[in-house]
Amino acid sequence: QMQLVESGGGLVQAGGSLRLSCVASYGYTFSRSSMAWFRQAPGKERDFVAAISRNGGLTEYADSVKGRFTISRDNGKNSVYLQMNFLKPEDTAVYYCAADANAILTTVATAASQFDYWGQGTQVLVSS
Repeated sequence: QMQLVESGGGLVQAGGSLRLSCVASYGYTFSRSSMAWFRQAPGKERDFVAAISRNGGLTEYADSVKGRFTISRDNGKNSVYLQMNFLKPEDTAVYYCAADANAILTTVATAASQFDYWGQGTQVLVSS
């Protein structure tokens, strides 16, 4: 069973930046998983933010974060990252890391139901 642990959340002013990290406990499964970030604001559903393929060659982003957020991964460190720039108050949410352990090499999943493993989440608060 692979565990995912997020870090890097916090309080930031609008226009600022944060970098989220997610470390996986099992490298064999991690390297064979596409990875994604989702977020959930209070009272709202969990929404897709960004995803990256197993080898990092393909990325997908929600329209709301395109041009501001960048997802990346380091398979040698069993880690995936989310660089968030030009943050807005509407980016406030709990951010979750997720792994699709059945991913095909050249695809990424974007639906929450396709992901097998989830982290516990890290809170991001953006003040106006």
